[in-house]
Amino acid sequence: MFTGLIESTGTIVSVEKRDGSQRITVDAPGIAAKLRTGDSVAVSGVCLTALDIAPPVFHADLAAETVARTSLTGLAAGSTVNLELPTPAGTPLGGHVVQGHVDAAGTLLSLARIDAAADPKLADWWLRVAVPEAVSRYVVEKGSIAIEGISLTVARFEVGTPVGDVVGVAIIPHTYAATNLHSLKAGQAVNLEADVLMKFAEERLARERKLGFEITLEYLVANGY
Repeated sequence: MFTGLIESTGTIVSVEKRDGSQRITVDAPGIAAKLRTGDSVAVSGVCLTALDIAPPVFHADLAAETVARTSLTGLAAGSTVNLELPTPAGTPLGGHVVQGHVDAAGTLLSLARIDAAADPKLADWWLRVAVPEAVSRYVVEKGSIAIEGISLTVARFEVGTPVGDVVGVAIIPHTYAATNLHSLKAGQAVNLEADVLMKFAEERLARERKLGFEITLEYLVANGY
């Protein structure tokens, strides 16, 4: 499990295409030395298995499902990726529960300074991402979403725009500088993971409806909500 608090960024050294899969080599100073073969590591929000570790680099294999569902298929030598190690038990959850199981790729529409005249190093930024239905069904304003593995808060949710449903997020200067967001361009694919707690809530409601149970105002009042 991860929290969406990026520890550092890494650089893709190479992408080796294989039959239906790929192997990536990541230059990850400060991260690779902490890894052992078989450890999990989140690469731009995708939980991968570290292999053939030779600090400062490690390798990871991308299964066909990963290639098909995530933005990692667009990686090339020189690409910047976000890196996070699993959260140790008992550690405070500073972000939100992130599994590293990407639901779908969205499209980065724009990333612009809120004040165009502000110093880029001190400016707040506004991120807009078009999200597919597989993710948008779990999006609510002020809820959590992981974009490229970064735990972010939905500041605005636009439904049914000409480019589909759009998530708007305010980005603070630290997040802009310390993650791969500053390296991305409009039109690029970005990894999206919906809040797993929203998925659990949907599953529970579906199960209760199937059993003939429905949450009503009267039920909530009677149970102290």
